[in-house]
Order: sequence, then C-alpha cells, then structure tokens
Amino acid sequence: MHKIEPYYRWRELYVAAEDEASPFFQREYSEFMFTDKIYNYYIHPQWDSFGSNTLYLKILFVDYAKQYAIIEMIGEWNDCIGSDVIVLKRNLIDQLLAKGIYKYIMIGDNLLNYFVDDDCYYEEWYEEVRDENGWVAMVNIRDHIVEEMEQGSIHHYLHVGPHLNGFAWRKLYPKHVFAFIKERVEGRLIS
Repeated sequence: MHKIEPYYRWRELYVAAEDEASPFFQREYSEFMFTDKIYNYYIHPQWDSFGSNTLYLKILFVDYAKQYAIIEMIGEWNDCIGSDVIVLKRNLIDQLLAKGIYKYIMIGDNLLNYFVDDDCYYEEWYEEVRDENGWVAMVNIRDHIVEEMEQGSIHHYLHVGPHLNGFAWRKLYPKHVFAFIKERVEGRLIS
C-alpha cells in the first residue's frame, strides 16, 4: 500500500497545502518518511490524515466558484469501530461547507472496505448540501461496498451505484470530471 500515491497530475491546478481555505493549508509532506498506517500497512506519505485510523484522503481539487470538491480516498471506511463518517464530517466536510462547497465527488478506487453503523451523519451531510442544490457522489466504489451502503440505507443520502462506477477520471481535467458526475447525479432521484 505504501506505493499507492494520491493522484498528482492536477497539482498545477490545485494543491490543498497551498490553499488558504483548505483544512490542510501549509501542511508539509515527506517523500521518505512513512508514518501513517492502515492496520499494519504503511501508506504513502502524501495521503492526508483527518483523524481516522483506517481511512485517509487527498483533496485533489476544489472550485469555490462552482462549489465542488474532488476527494480521493484510501483504506477502510469503518463507521462501526472508528465512526469515520463523524470524524470526516466534523474534521473536513464542515470546514468545506463553511467555505461554500456543496458538491462532493468522493473517489473510491482505493477504498477497500466499508462498515456501516448509523446513518445520522450521512443524513446531516445530505440535508446541508441539499439545501444548496448540492450532492455527494461516490465514484468507482467496489460492488461489495455499494451493497453494504445499500443495506445500511446510506444510498438514501449519497449517490452511489453502477452509474458512477468504471469512470476513467484520471484522463480528464477536474472540470470535465465535475461535468461528467454532475450530469449523472443532478435530476436523478436518490431512492
């Protein structure tokens, strides 16, 4: 896992550590010191910790004018043990909401597992973005994770499913990724 880097080809367009409005502003990274782990496996030092022991992320791009963020994730999203959604909501999403970000593209290519608990924080997140015509889209999520989200009724609050999977987003610029995902989620009812 230590060789899996967050996507870096948009760095000429956006770097969270250089964005004064970012929760990760002025964060310094090492290319050589591997300190963070997911269980017993070190992860690449470019991933950002937001307080979870098993889930890390990277804000790849934010457009404040169009009110969206693209966030890549790695690890295990565990609401049962780590209450990851609460930690994510309080330590990252609330800060982005305060800056006017209401559309979230959560890239899950490196999301390995998901364990559901309570849906209250998903509902809170959903209501806060819905009031501003926003949404949360889970992109390229493994089938077993989609099933777990559906069993826990999380799909009522997030856009998730086959219409958002198999997307070759790395070939595009952020504005094209946003346009593609926006087209698939806006106007589509969350059941």
